[in-house]
Parts: sequence; C-alpha cells; structure tokens
Amino acid sequence: MDQQSAIVQAAHGGGQAAPETPKIELRGVAKSFGANHVLRGVDLSVARGESLAIIGGSGTGKSVAIKCVLGLLEPNAGEILIDGVRVDRRRRDDALLARFGMLFQGAALFDSLPVWRNVAFRLLQRKDLSRAECRAVAIEKLRRVGMSEKVADLFPAELSGGMQKRVGLARAIAADPEVIFFDEPTTGLDPIMAGVINELIRELVDEIGATAVTITHDMSSVRAIAHRVAMLYDGEIRWHGRVMDMDFSGDPYMQQFISGSAIGPIDTLR
Repeated sequence: MDQQSAIVQAAHGGGQAAPETPKIELRGVAKSFGANHVLRGVDLSVARGESLAIIGGSGTGKSVAIKCVLGLLEPNAGEILIDGVRVDRRRRDDALLARFGMLFQGAALFDSLPVWRNVAFRLLQRKDLSRAECRAVAIEKLRRVGMSEKVADLFPAELSGGMQKRVGLARAIAADPEVIFFDEPTTGLDPIMAGVINELIRELVDEIGATAVTITHDMSSVRAIAHRVAMLYDGEIRWHGRVMDMDFSGDPYMQQFISGSAIGPIDTLR
C-alpha cells in the first residue's frame, strides 16, 4: 500500500469497522449462596439480534445467570452490561425492564386472570394505553402465536399445556421487547408441540429482531432456535461457539451432554 492510500484508509478508520457493542455482556460474574458457589466468574456476551442457548445440567447456574441479568439476584462479583452500560449496581427501573420479555418455565400464568389480561399484564400498567387498546394488542399477539380471539376470555385452567405455553409466549412479545429470555420453553410438552413452540420462537425472534437467550436441556430446541450455544458446568462457561460446531467441539463435557451418555467427566451424582 502506498503512502497516499495509507493516509486515506487511516482517515476512514483504518479500513476496519469498530467491534459492535454486545447487547448483553457478563464479565467475571460470580454468585454464591453461602458455601454454594453457583457462578464462578462467568464471561459471556450476546450480540444484538443473536439467539444464544445456555445449556447444562440442573443446578449448574443457568437460571441464576439470567436472574442476575434481570436484577432478580445481585452478583457477588463481576459486571453485567446492557448495550455497554453497566446495570448490575443499579436498580432495574421500569424503562430498563420494559426492554425485556420473558417466557417462564411452565408459562407461569396468573390463574385468576383471563388470557388476554395475562398477555397484556405489563401493558395494563402503562398510562398511555387504554384497556381496550391493551386488549387489542393482546388479541393480536395471541393470533401471532396461532390462537384465536375466542381464547382471550378463557382462564389458564381451561387451556392445555401447549396452549398455556403459547399464551406465555404471546405475553413475552406483547411489548415488542429488545431482549427475550426463554426458560425451558419445551419442558413438559410432547415432541410435536415442542417442535411447534420451537418454530414459533424462531419465527418471532426473527420477526421482532430481538436478542434471545434460551435456557434449555432440550438439544432439539438448541438446534432449532439458536445461533450460538454456551455450556455452563461447575459455575463456569465450559464451551461456547456456533451451534453448527458443537458436535465437533472436542470438549469431553460438551460431548457427553450432547450425547446424553452416563459415561464421561460430568459428575452424574451431583
């Protein structure tokens, strides 16, 4: 490269784009409950618009990590950043929480509320939307997950497990969030309904352009909805990379988890 070309390139940032700030970033996050050290310095980042699956056995800290991001738990050490702004030392205000959606394990619907009010629960707290407007949004989101308007006035107890999961998914996207967390989205569902939910999640994340983080044991969900996967074991990220690379990770812990084998380095008596 001649001198003049070098000067022009330098004037335009050296020809290299600056790295994009992650949507979510955990830096050395640790969390203990007494002598139980659940997270032992977790480093993890999720890019904008990316779908990340966090896998690992029960009790490995998957849910604890998500609760730390949401502010439901305070980490003992480390930093949590959203769009490059540190949030772990501040109270999660309504404006920040409004950027998140959550599909809870088991849907976690309010039994005493009809379906539409479950879906519109957060919207109903806003002063800029009427009750009728909130209901209209709820019905539109229900349709988006394949449910008709006649379901809106039913109660959760009147729905099957798969229908309840769809309602939970409609609630998670009701406010068009920037980030959606999915906690074991296919637990308790038969394989066909699990496939339906996986397909819905993939379509909705792509449609909204949201960043997605899924906690799951279901490797079929990982393959269906995630771009990248991170494995938590003994409070640390054991392996992370693209979903297409996980079968060739070369990591014995990852390989054992994927194959579901009882033989390997993972302590099955934990």
